[in-house]
Amino acid sequence: MHDSYIKLAKIFRTKPEMLVDFAAKMEKLTGKKEVIENLMEENEILVRRTLEELGLDRQKATAEEVYSILIKRLTHLDEHLYQFLDKPDLSKMSHVCGKLCQTAIELAKPQKGFFVKQERAVAMLEKFPPQNLLDHFGYKTVAELVEKQGFSSVFASLRFAQDEKWMHVFFDKGYADLTADDFEERDVELKVLEEEWLDVADKFMKKKHHNVSHLKELGIIFIVPIKIDIPGETARMFMLLLHYLNEVPFYTKLIRQYSQESDFVPKLQSMLRGDVPEGPAPEGSFRIVQRYLAKDDENDFRLLEPHVNPEAEHWYKAEGDLGRLAMHGDAAGHTLGYWQGLDFVGDFFPTLDGKEELISFDLIDLIMSVVKKGESKYLYHQEEALWNKLFIEYIGRGRLETEIEKNIINGFITL
Repeated sequence: MHDSYIKLAKIFRTKPEMLVDFAAKMEKLTGKKEVIENLMEENEILVRRTLEELGLDRQKATAEEVYSILIKRLTHLDEHLYQFLDKPDLSKMSHVCGKLCQTAIELAKPQKGFFVKQERAVAMLEKFPPQNLLDHFGYKTVAELVEKQGFSSVFASLRFAQDEKWMHVFFDKGYADLTADDFEERDVELKVLEEEWLDVADKFMKKKHHNVSHLKELGIIFIVPIKIDIPGETARMFMLLLHYLNEVPFYTKLIRQYSQESDFVPKLQSMLRGDVPEGPAPEGSFRIVQRYLAKDDENDFRLLEPHVNPEAEHWYKAEGDLGRLAMHGDAAGHTLGYWQGLDFVGDFFPTLDGKEELISFDLIDLIMSVVKKGESKYLYHQEEALWNKLFIEYIGRGRLETEIEKNIINGFITL
């Protein structure tokens, strides 16, 4: 067995024999040989080149040194973004988001989406009143809540103001009779919530989430106006905006397509839930994992077998958008495009205590680690990008996206 299989299996936390079997099947399907060997050689070249550029010797560098120098480069990116985006103060951006949103839109260039009409969404909410919000603000009706607090702010806040039981009922029953006529073509909206929503978030949120999230079916990408005072937070926020500006068009294309089919609502709900099949993969098929299962269980068996992840492709595109910012006059000369192409890169390095540690070179893993002040070293974005990269080497990035679009509901790709 070639060492490449052993190294890749170690990164994937799986058995080399499984990769040997996978490679044999893919070679038979595509005629491509030595793909894993070439992939691991590319990984090594990128690791060595990156460390040389950062002033480290590949053969002598410790895991602590590699992680530290990558974090230093990321922190420099974060500082530059903060200055370039006019030092965003989210407490003052609820009415005019300014350069933060303007730049993200210009880079991602999202097309019009196919979203639930606002009046239809309000009617759905009136059937299932969000009592936490009504009580918090002292309103008696949903109509008054929406009129006084704004459509986008109210619907964005449901994520953190209502409990899971209410959300499940609203999602399962409120969406049950949607039809294509309840949707319309309109632009994606970027919304910084008013500062008063921080009180709502603090009151109801049981755990800290990212301050950026989205509602695919409503075309709203929203920002909770936390204070930007931790290294990495500007980069995290900006990259999440770019990520969602790539993810929402991906799903809206499918919603538009499924709206003409008889089983529209079940397909819509499946996509919005991010369903991932739980049973074994059919022979000759590969699972689509459309969310980061590692957030809940890094040892989920579905992560340890060949699979693809559309999330990783949205991040890849977001990193490409960030790279294009380097062509902007005010950003010229800064290595904003440095990170695209490193998303799948990672390797093991010796630690000071004589062990070894896997270090991810993925931009998003590093951003999340910085914001967490190194309490957690994220690895799952790199791991999922590497699974995608493996499939891309066999079938190409374009076909990978096509296959995901065709099969995302049944959850398996059969080549």
